[in-house]
Amino acid sequence: MLQPKRTKYRKFQKGRVKGILSNTVHLEFGQFGLKALEAGRIPAKTLEAVRRIMTRKFKRMGQIWIRVFPDISITSKPAEVRMGKGKGSPSFWVCRVKKGQILFEMDGISPQLAKQASHLAYYKLPLKTRFITRD
Repeated sequence: MLQPKRTKYRKFQKGRVKGILSNTVHLEFGQFGLKALEAGRIPAKTLEAVRRIMTRKFKRMGQIWIRVFPDISITSKPAEVRMGKGKGSPSFWVCRVKKGQILFEMDGISPQLAKQASHLAYYKLPLKTRFITRD
């Protein structure tokens, strides 16, 4: 699974995901892509699940680029622990995704196969997404 090798801080504030990101809204590497239509957070486990679905659908052909990286730790306290006594320990990693951001790019496959793979990925992702092609 994706996670940073080291970070400046172990724990992060929750924050909000607002606005539209302007530098990652166009396809840079592949012919096809998966674009987020709403803002939110995607766990590293979900990114890995989507990557595995796509590689299985492509039958190891083509190439996939993951354009987001889970660099924010989410903390949680153990079960049956009273409130207070500080913030919980980091339990998993997420990436913040803004509206319009490209999540995945694909190349070296047919348009029909890319569309089918992105349709399967749509069910795994917690955000609404759209299949896009290079103009």
